[in-house]
Amino acid sequence: MKKLLKTLRTTLLLAAAVAPAAYAQDKVTMLTSWYAQAEHGGFYQALATGIYKKYNLDVTIKMGGPQVNGMQILAAGQTDFLMSYDFSVLKAIEAGIPAVTVGTSFQYDLQGLLTHEDVPNLGSLKGKTIFVATAGRSNWWPWLKGKYGYAEEQTKPYTFNPQPFVADKNSAMQAYMSSEPFAVQNLGVKARFHLFAHDGYPPYGTTIVAMKKTVDERADVVQRFVRASIEGWKSYMANPGPANELIKKDNPNMKDEQIAYAIAKLKENKLVDGGDAAKLGIGVMTDERWKTTYETMVRLGLLKAEVDWKSAYTTRFVKDLKVMP
Repeated sequence: MKKLLKTLRTTLLLAAAVAPAAYAQDKVTMLTSWYAQAEHGGFYQALATGIYKKYNLDVTIKMGGPQVNGMQILAAGQTDFLMSYDFSVLKAIEAGIPAVTVGTSFQYDLQGLLTHEDVPNLGSLKGKTIFVATAGRSNWWPWLKGKYGYAEEQTKPYTFNPQPFVADKNSAMQAYMSSEPFAVQNLGVKARFHLFAHDGYPPYGTTIVAMKKTVDERADVVQRFVRASIEGWKSYMANPGPANELIKKDNPNMKDEQIAYAIAKLKENKLVDGGDAAKLGIGVMTDERWKTTYETMVRLGLLKAEVDWKSAYTTRFVKDLKVMP
């Protein structure tokens, strides 16, 4: 009996010592591309509803912003995952930074152009002033200029202030689907938003990026984070309430009206569940789309042809998820 009790006690002590390690959650940090907003909703939803915990992840979401160099922070190992964009990752590869896109939130980039209501399409901007921010000159502006033959002389700097556009009826300005259109609407100005993706602009939107070292050495963590985030997006589009509370906590300037406007636009343009996601599942990426983005950048002189574009992404974490809309 004494021997049996001693054996039982030893077993229990060993179990107690092993249990915390076996059930310890993997700590993960995600850096967003901007201040908290509806466009980050899937990640906040996975946090708010316990989806990350379900996949044994202890996730911290950190906000980006205009002065935050996300790729630099990722490369320095100060975050595990980064919310980014295809062009940025391809440029990182060109610069020798081994970043890898492991999934996407949206099937299309949310960037577009805001025009006054008399402009029917993106091909009708000859002779009009186009307000372009510095960052836009290295991605969408070369694409738009090349596609429709616009001139550099048409542009003026965009300072994220809509007043010059409002004052000039013969102008257009760059816009994020849920930001500038909402601001201009609240100023009582009738305008029209043109999503670049509808005219063939190829990049994905709000992607999930990690360093190659993370992908190679922590593949299981990457897989769980991607799956949980994608499930978060499906949940957010159905019932965004939990995430919205966290979004407003992180960014008190984000009001219910703007969040509702943004969600409506995400649904209207089928950013989460459109395109390939409709058949292959939310978060999916394809080789064909990445090749098109690479070829577009090379053609516009934004990327050297010898860049190993295939190293900028992997479909291994999303191709079999099948998180259907």
